[in-house]
Amino acid sequence: MAGALRKQPPAVAQEVLAPMHHQPNLDPDQADAAILGLLLEPDSQRPWSVDEISSEIGDEIMTTDGLARLAAAGLVHRFKDFAWASRAALQGDALRL
Repeated sequence: MAGALRKQPPAVAQEVLAPMHHQPNLDPDQADAAILGLLLEPDSQRPWSVDEISSEIGDEIMTTDGLARLAAAGLVHRFKDFAWASRAALQGDALRL
């Protein structure tokens, strides 16, 4: 009986890479890819707040700069404090470009 009541450890998600906030010294391309990956995640909400993205990336300045680069490239749309993937980004992701 005592073995049946033993608590099991919580399940741990298996990730290929550590979460972004555990990866110091991101270069801009890595940050842009991580941001776009969040925005393209099919099970994620749309749109994302900039604060939520920054929390996931772990660097507010890198997030702000990355969103500006992605918006300039036409891959992200912005409105006030929100961002979401453009149709071009969604289509490119669907085609695996």
